[in-house]
Amino acid sequence: MNYGNFSGIIKSIKRGRGRSWLTLCSVAVGVFAVVVISGIGSIGSERISSTMMTMGINSAMVQASDEDSTVALTREDVAAFGRLQGVNKAMPLMAAMSRSVILENCVNCYAWGVDEDAREIISIEAVYGRLIDNHDVENRSCVCVIDEDIARQTYGRGNIVGKKIKLLLNGSYYEFEVVGVAKSGITGLQSMMAGIIPDFAYIPYSTMQDITGKSSFDKIALLLDSKSADENLTETLTEQVNGIKKCEGSLVINNFQSQKGQLTDILSVVTTVLSLIAGISLIVSGITVMTTMLVSVGERKREIGIKKSIGAKSGDIMWEFLSESVLLTALGSCLGIILALLCCFIGCAALSVPFTAPVGAAALSFAFSVFMGAVFGVYPAGKAAGMKPIDALRS
Repeated sequence: MNYGNFSGIIKSIKRGRGRSWLTLCSVAVGVFAVVVISGIGSIGSERISSTMMTMGINSAMVQASDEDSTVALTREDVAAFGRLQGVNKAMPLMAAMSRSVILENCVNCYAWGVDEDAREIISIEAVYGRLIDNHDVENRSCVCVIDEDIARQTYGRGNIVGKKIKLLLNGSYYEFEVVGVAKSGITGLQSMMAGIIPDFAYIPYSTMQDITGKSSFDKIALLLDSKSADENLTETLTEQVNGIKKCEGSLVINNFQSQKGQLTDILSVVTTVLSLIAGISLIVSGITVMTTMLVSVGERKREIGIKKSIGAKSGDIMWEFLSESVLLTALGSCLGIILALLCCFIGCAALSVPFTAPVGAAALSFAFSVFMGAVFGVYPAGKAAGMKPIDALRS
């Protein structure tokens, strides 16, 4: 296409600027929807991966299966499981859904009974104060470590070490002293899924045993060898722990690696389905482009007749209108992509999430929308090219 033809196409678009803007906006909306949905999916997948890594992707939980909740996990089991090949360390865990009361504010939380190995196995880091240690466990102390979110929701600040907190356990409230404020690997997911994933409070497992009246443990956390932490190891360990307990299928092991795969697979499927649904709008915008070009052909019959009468070929006329159709969709696609990237960037900044541009989705949306512009522009361009000069001049 030479410069003169391109200049003529721009003039034609400007001539019907109101109609052209509506067409651009229809294409932009479709591309915007596809890119934003794909961006949310890709950013979410990366966030899940990074969060799982900080949680300790090589951690696993041993617990009784739903079918057999009578199996008791003991201190001897902790020692035996910790000696298994592929396991670096084992830690007893107690767990209960709870509610914390601070300054008369109630916050739903999940209470964990842990020991000092929680730092490594479930990846907890003290922001203020300290974590639970073996001295707390041995003395069955009424101390706790809470998520930083709980502190900020109640006191409006992170450091509340030394304050008192009441936790609802076994149907009654018990007072604990806050010895530490922590963040865990799951903190990122908690902020993204507020109200779905609860905040955590950590107390000595021996204290929770006293309160609940249990001598056994709810779970045993395993720190796996990072070089061999895969599904095959999980299956092998499941057989071994059931062999130690002399029970078949009563104990199961939940590995964060498999959970990461399940979460990313689900997110990928949802993103794909939503992107396909949003992609329908690109087809609709293609129909809008065809309608716009048909109107343009009707308005420019005399122009077409003049061009043909001075020597323009049917192919030249068809190429001009087809190029105009493609240019409209290309400009609309660029507008939609820019707005979508800007929206994703602002959303990531607001949530303090690293921004990753969905380049693949943007390129695919651009290519598909331009293709649709070419497809739906063929009929109007063919209609313009097929006009006879004398009929066009009479109109």
